[in-house]
Amino acid sequence: MQRTRWIIAWSVMIVAVGAIFIVWYGGGTRLQERLSDRPPSPREPIAQAVGKEDHAGHEAASTSAVQGGQPGASEMKMAPGAVMVSSERQQLIGLKTGLVEYRSIERTIRTVGVVEFDERRLADVNIKIEGWIDSLLVNFTGERVKKGQPLLTIYSPDLVSTQEEYLQALRARQTLSNSRFADIVSGAETLVHASKRRLQYWDISDEEIADLERTGTPRKSVTIDSPITGVVIEKMAVRGKKVMPGESLYKVADLSTVWVQGEIYEYEVPLVKLGQAANVTLASYPGEVFHGKVSYIYPVLTEKTRTVKVRFELPNTKDWKLKPQMYANIELKIPFGKRLVVPDEAILDSGTQQLVFIDKGQGTFEPRDVKVGARVEGYVEILSGLSAGERVVTSANFLIDSESQLKTAVGGKGSMPGMEMAPKK
Repeated sequence: MQRTRWIIAWSVMIVAVGAIFIVWYGGGTRLQERLSDRPPSPREPIAQAVGKEDHAGHEAASTSAVQGGQPGASEMKMAPGAVMVSSERQQLIGLKTGLVEYRSIERTIRTVGVVEFDERRLADVNIKIEGWIDSLLVNFTGERVKKGQPLLTIYSPDLVSTQEEYLQALRARQTLSNSRFADIVSGAETLVHASKRRLQYWDISDEEIADLERTGTPRKSVTIDSPITGVVIEKMAVRGKKVMPGESLYKVADLSTVWVQGEIYEYEVPLVKLGQAANVTLASYPGEVFHGKVSYIYPVLTEKTRTVKVRFELPNTKDWKLKPQMYANIELKIPFGKRLVVPDEAILDSGTQQLVFIDKGQGTFEPRDVKVGARVEGYVEILSGLSAGERVVTSANFLIDSESQLKTAVGGKGSMPGMEMAPKK
């Protein structure tokens, strides 16, 4: 008996729910008209009465409630897909708008790099004759040198022999200068020039050759000078060591200009041009900015990192603060000039479509497709779809878009309280 009662009770409940569903979605208009004609009781909040209205079946009354009783709001013609949001609801969901405007924008590329020697300012000190290191005038790595400063002296038997040959050629030319035979005079002159060129090929300076001619005494050793002003970065010379032609003795680097080697992503390569200014900072000197420029963009992509190397050239300070192998932070500013932009938050990007919601006034927000360009520093360039002076939703636009999609899916029924949307055509 009791089981029968339960069956009857459940059946009644199912029928009642079904009736309510039919009345709400089918004949809800008449019911809502009767309810709307009844004035709200003093204990019933007005917002509750508005929330109970049927937005699909009773559009005029709903729109008036959303607009907060603004006269003529229900008669506004809404564009397809437009959403109406009351001022109370805007405050509740935190809706904000931004201006579509022309702005001078720039993009900043940031990367890291390493300070390196300027390869054009490196010098290798070597000799062209066989000999032994007689004395070292620069005897440690890191010593600063100037161009023409003596570095070491080398004793070479070959050099002594060549000097003696040159002196003999000079004496022979003087002796045969009065000869009646032109060939003999010419031969003596040729021997002098050949001996002198041999000394010059061994980097014996014209001053040293002139001193040899004046004194007539061969020098036992030759002095090797620094070819550039800089710092000794490598020293292979040791006193008493035998050296061969071409053997490296010192390496000298001019640090007045240095390179910083950085890397940028492949999508950033089109933005970087030769000669562009760059700002470089180092952890060693916080707050100090060094200025340089792009001097070379490498033609090869690094496969593993998908980056391209970029060389920056910087003048060094007098005390050579920029030291090779220091890590550096590099910043490149790419100016785009004046462009039509909107705040980045205004763009709703589905991957295949970009749209914004336009503030049309009186609580109406209209979706519009746009074509976007560069994204820089919180702004997005607008290529088409908007005009300067319009306002777009920058906050809560995802909520409005969700309402738009929901209304489209259910055919205009079941919108959020405080929102009303024109059906998309």
